[in-house]
Amino acid sequence: MAAVVAPLDSQESLWESVTSVIRSAQEKKVDPLHWALELRLTLSAAGISLPSPHLAHLLASHIFWENHTPLSWKLLEKAITLTIVPPLLVLALLSHRVIPNRKHHPSAYRLYLELLKRHAFSLMPQIRGSGYHRTMTSIDDILHLSQIFGLPNQEPGSLLLAFVFSILWQLVDASLDDEGLLELTSNKRSLWPHDMEIDGILKRNDNHGVLEKANTEMAINLIQFLLQNKATSRILHLASQNMPTHWEDFSQRFRVLTTKSLAVRNSKHINPEALTCLASHSRKFLERESKTIPGGEFHALVSSGSMFALTSQHHGTSGSALWLPIDLFFEDIMDGTQAAAASAVENLTGLVKALQAANSTTWHDAFLALWLAALRLVQRERDPIEGPVPRTDTFLCVLLSVTPLAVANIIEEEESQWIDQSASSPSNQWKEKKGKCRQGLVNSLQQLGDYESLLTPPISVQSVANQAAAKAVMFISGITNGSGSYENTSINESASGCSGNMRHLVVEACISRNLLDTSAYLWPGFVNGGTNQVPQGIAGNVSCWSLVMNGSSLTPSLTNSLISTPASSLAEIEKIYEVATTGSEDEKIAAASILCGASLFRGWSIQEHVIIFIVTLLSPQAPANISGSYSHFINCAPFLNVLLVGISPVDCVQIFSLHGVVPLLAGALMPICEAFGSGIPNITWTLPNGEVISSHAVFSTAFILLLRLWRFDHPPLDYVLGDVPPVGPQSSPEYLLLVRNCRLECFGKSPKDRMARRRFSKVIDISVDPIFMDSFPRLKQWYRQHQECMASILSELKTGSPVHHIVDSLLSMMFKKTNKGGSQSLTPSSGSSSLSTSGVDDSSDQLKIPAWDILEAAPFVLDAALTACAHGSLSPRELATGLKTLADFLPATLGTMVSYFSSEVTRGLWKPVSMNGTDWPSPAANLASVEQQIELILAATGVDVPRLPADGISAATLPLPLAALVSLTITYKLEKATERFLVLVGPALDALAAACPWPCMPIVTSLWTQKVKRWSDFLIFSASRTVFHHNRDAVIQLLRSCFTCTLGLTPTSQLCSYGGVGALLGHGFGSGGISTAAPGILYIKVHRSIRDVMFLTEEILSLLMFSVKSIAATEKLKKTKDGLRYGIGQVSLSQAMTRVKLAASLGASLVWISGGLNLVQALIKETLPSWFISVHGEEDELGGMVPMLRGYALAYFAILSSAFAWGVDSSSPASKRRPRVVWLHLEFLVSALEGKISLGCDWATWQAYVTGFVSLMVQCTPAWVLEVDVEVIKRLSKSLRQWNEQDLALALLCAGGLGTMDNKLLGVESGRVKV
Repeated sequence: MAAVVAPLDSQESLWESVTSVIRSAQEKKVDPLHWALELRLTLSAAGISLPSPHLAHLLASHIFWENHTPLSWKLLEKAITLTIVPPLLVLALLSHRVIPNRKHHPSAYRLYLELLKRHAFSLMPQIRGSGYHRTMTSIDDILHLSQIFGLPNQEPGSLLLAFVFSILWQLVDASLDDEGLLELTSNKRSLWPHDMEIDGILKRNDNHGVLEKANTEMAINLIQFLLQNKATSRILHLASQNMPTHWEDFSQRFRVLTTKSLAVRNSKHINPEALTCLASHSRKFLERESKTIPGGEFHALVSSGSMFALTSQHHGTSGSALWLPIDLFFEDIMDGTQAAAASAVENLTGLVKALQAANSTTWHDAFLALWLAALRLVQRERDPIEGPVPRTDTFLCVLLSVTPLAVANIIEEEESQWIDQSASSPSNQWKEKKGKCRQGLVNSLQQLGDYESLLTPPISVQSVANQAAAKAVMFISGITNGSGSYENTSINESASGCSGNMRHLVVEACISRNLLDTSAYLWPGFVNGGTNQVPQGIAGNVSCWSLVMNGSSLTPSLTNSLISTPASSLAEIEKIYEVATTGSEDEKIAAASILCGASLFRGWSIQEHVIIFIVTLLSPQAPANISGSYSHFINCAPFLNVLLVGISPVDCVQIFSLHGVVPLLAGALMPICEAFGSGIPNITWTLPNGEVISSHAVFSTAFILLLRLWRFDHPPLDYVLGDVPPVGPQSSPEYLLLVRNCRLECFGKSPKDRMARRRFSKVIDISVDPIFMDSFPRLKQWYRQHQECMASILSELKTGSPVHHIVDSLLSMMFKKTNKGGSQSLTPSSGSSSLSTSGVDDSSDQLKIPAWDILEAAPFVLDAALTACAHGSLSPRELATGLKTLADFLPATLGTMVSYFSSEVTRGLWKPVSMNGTDWPSPAANLASVEQQIELILAATGVDVPRLPADGISAATLPLPLAALVSLTITYKLEKATERFLVLVGPALDALAAACPWPCMPIVTSLWTQKVKRWSDFLIFSASRTVFHHNRDAVIQLLRSCFTCTLGLTPTSQLCSYGGVGALLGHGFGSGGISTAAPGILYIKVHRSIRDVMFLTEEILSLLMFSVKSIAATEKLKKTKDGLRYGIGQVSLSQAMTRVKLAASLGASLVWISGGLNLVQALIKETLPSWFISVHGEEDELGGMVPMLRGYALAYFAILSSAFAWGVDSSSPASKRRPRVVWLHLEFLVSALEGKISLGCDWATWQAYVTGFVSLMVQCTPAWVLEVDVEVIKRLSKSLRQWNEQDLALALLCAGGLGTMDNKLLGVESGRVKV
């Protein structure tokens, strides 16, 4: 029954009477216990709820300092014992008054310490008491805890944590001050106020010194008790997690106490080392203590990644295979068929952080695994097949530019956190810390020398590696040029005595980015031979770049040297950029050529700067008197043309893509296209090499380069098939501009960006103003027409319109030889009127029109030409010749040809034509051979290759639009001038042929291999992918091969018997000629063309479960009543768990690579819940081990997939999508645990999954927990406690932040965690 509260007036009189009773009791020296019992009855009768905060204030005010007597303290102690006053509030009131006055009132301090010892360690009754919330609020009013510790809210649990922490801190500061050690702390004063009260100060006597010394000893004993007690030590651990800045400052003071205090040193009961260890509060504090061997071993395995030895390419399923996702990521980003809008550097940064967290390794192990994966990538391509694909320069870009930049991001992120924490820390101790990441990098590069088989340079860069080694020798030997520097000394490429390897290049790349210093040259074994041996071939003259830095003009010979020699420093590139912006016209063109030369392709240490310089130069500033127009671009035509041609090669576009500059490049190309496509080509320019160009030439180069930045040729059917939604953003000009605008708007706002900005050149001024398609009306109009053409047949062309006249002129130009015989009528299939080419003036003046007008008419021209060929009015040879004429006149029309022919093939309205060698070229010469070699490539996957019928060669047909396109392409000569155009058509032709029925792709491949025999291996390998486009079962079989090879579950296969990275990826993309393809490489080349990828999550999940069963059978794990015993081979559960983690990491990698963020989201939101709900009809095989291992595999699979997609922290833009998905998944877990959802899976699988998922999330991705609704975390923790998982429940609450503090404290008091 609730107490009746007395009216306000009566309460005031009541407290006045209580005050009188207190004074009377002291004067009469009544028994404290009797007094306390009478007072309790009086207050209860008056309706005062107990314990009473008001009474606590009265007693404290009474004692200090007029009634500082033994009886008063006894009355106070009995009031606490009988819960008349809140113990914690009394301790707060005493600490506020006693500690600042302890030197004048040592007896009061002693009594305070006694009360603290008795009442500070029984927290649960107070937490569960009725006045707990009110008490903690009063304590905050007294000590200002929320202000001191910056608590975001004033919840009781947060205040209790801060109060316990403040007690410990005050005792430490008081002990330091008593021994005169406070001056040794960082800010030389206590954090706590010293409002000395001098009323009633007693005279010092001889006993004061003795008592003060005893008080210091007792305070230190209490510090030890606070750190040892089960409840308070856990609260302090929570403080170390939730208040890292204040904890760091406290730890510095505590270290001073443990190392300098005489009281600590002279104590018989306190060990300084043990005291320091108690305060460390490492993560081991909350490691789980599982009652079962499988569970315990799993949790141990989660954090045992550092024990794994990292081996090289082909050595099985050891710990190195757990870093397999990096190898798959590297191979995936090397696919040259599509330029990625996202930065490979940023994605690699997130991937390495995710794996380092999930594998619980040191940064040394993580960085070593990263370097080894990058080296494996290069080694897999030592002998690449020829074809229009990225070459060695791009692979070296990954190793020597992308990877060092990812490492720099990780190091800078760590150090930027220190900057922020240093600014907010009271002691600035963060500035003194040394980075674990940077030291891990040093250790990994030192160990890298042990992997000699991976360090052999490709032949093309052996001389560069030798020069890097020679540079180290020069540094050690002290050799310099005339200016006293060794940096710009010319080194002969054949310098003898300096045999360099890939490690020398990697170290140089890190030194150039200030990740290492030149002390790396002194590492043991880094330089071969003695340091006094000067390598032969080191010339005394300075390098060509040194001449530029000294002011030499750009003569033709010097320019050629600079084009072929990469710059070694940012200052050198800045010098060329200065010439490109302020020099004469010839100097600008020379500077543009230099920037697009070796510095772009092999200037790995400054590659990202060169790219930004080029993009900046593609956007010349408009003069002050011009606004809203792009006409100033016309004056820069020769200069822009050199830049555009220079960045058009396959390797170059791929390098731009790897560095994430595609959106910026698109934003620079659009105004160029708008300007040069809108003008009449009545002006020509002559380049220094004698080539004459027009505005059409500049436009075509820029436009084709722009088209290569997204998959413009793919019809909507490739994005959405039936009711299946797209799994990623539909790359388009608008999307690229959106990414560009967002990046520029957000860059520089985070501490990481501010640190990264220091790497960039100060001379670049990139406009951060947003760009929209509306700024380019002609480009927008073309893109709208392009989308309409892809989606539906052409609309009717109005006779007599301007477009009609342009169509007539183009047809006349294309087929004028045909027209000499008489009138020729070409009728478009779209139903437009007949377009007659007779009598049309085909003079060049008729076609001196803007390029955008020609592109607008091009679809109608193609439609008319194709219709005429279908009706027999044009021969196939005439059609191919006419198309080539149009492409030569305006190469930009190749883009229209590709999109138009692709759309027409997709619509299926054209009859196939016979490739018989009479009308159309014939594949008969080698079609059977191509088919046989495709079978050889696919032999390891077990996939069936469709067989051609007996008369298949004679009956070989292609859809008319595809036949026209392939006939056009084989008319081109493979030369540098046409390469930039063929790289647009080639991938589109490949994708189009692959989408057509079998054997269209082998036919196209046969025709092209007849033309370019040296590309045969590349073309046949590409053709082998077609099987997977038409057969979902073939994709599933390929995925199954990926799992069995990686896990070593196919002993009959020599390639797959060892498992691991080597079995999955083999020798790379056809390296060494036609051979059996590794399944991983084949899948990397296939997955982008799978239209409906949504089925992949279920199939990969199913393969993962099957793999776990196979692993358990292979390891022969059994379970008895007494626990585990190992079967034949004595293989431990630990090894089985390693293989299970490998299978899960492979599955997570395949899901992420195949569908990105959306596919991972579908996995977490839909696939996994559906799997748990479904009934699988599984048997309890192998003594119950399979269900348990499956649960752990699913947990690792889910965590890794999510970490790959959204990151382990909030540094990536994708992380913004994570909180809701994780919340929905945890809500599903909680609902199932609470019985609201019925499960169909095995109970052991479900239990292993829940405990494994929560354990991994708490340990590896604690940032995720903070993003989830607090109530869900509390409910999940409660359910875990019902499973007798108190430790895991408490760990979850700890990760949940201050919002779950009350639940944490309940868990702290009731838990059974061992310290």
